[in-house]
Amino acid sequence: MTTPLESLVAYYEPLSALTRDLHGSMTLQTRATPLLGANASYLLPGAHPDVVPLLRVWHESQGSHPLFASLHPIPGAEHVQTLRVGTYSPVPESGVIVVEQLSRLHMARFAALLSEAHELADWAAPLGKSLASSLERLPSATLLMAYAGSEEIGALLHLPGAAHLWATLDPAADAPLLNRAAELSGGEVWTSLPDSSPLTVQNGAEVIFSLLKTD
Repeated sequence: MTTPLESLVAYYEPLSALTRDLHGSMTLQTRATPLLGANASYLLPGAHPDVVPLLRVWHESQGSHPLFASLHPIPGAEHVQTLRVGTYSPVPESGVIVVEQLSRLHMARFAALLSEAHELADWAAPLGKSLASSLERLPSATLLMAYAGSEEIGALLHLPGAAHLWATLDPAADAPLLNRAAELSGGEVWTSLPDSSPLTVQNGAEVIFSLLKTD
């Protein structure tokens, strides 16, 4: 059975430039993007307890931040974000928000909305370039965009069975976007919910992203 951490790794690995397996952990790195999920070391169940200092040394040798994703707090690490990761099933919606599939030719618009929603507008161009490159190897990936009238208010990248990369400018678009992703996955979809989301997931857990301080 898939676990929350395994779902994140499976989703972000094909979007990452580098992957590294060490003592039961999995490191993903893609410096060209601001995506936490594609720039973290995942402490999977069964990872060796001494792997954290080894990974810290490796991150520093690569000139990258020692960012970790784990199910439990890491002593001495700075909290960055906590996500509720699990399976999402469709919920009722008003029908006011329209969700449509977006052509890959419009990746710039897609990346711009994601970046704006995460308050990282300066990263729009590099994010779009990185995603476009990755999606060349992912014919099954689907870009979804949510609209309120003619206004673009949400974006989601669906890979088979999962939709961890998504964001909205209006919470009213959360359920419509994830409902559509669940339909594409046959009824439910693995996803990540921020603490602020009123939506729920099943078979899930809180995944903590934290940063070890560098010397």
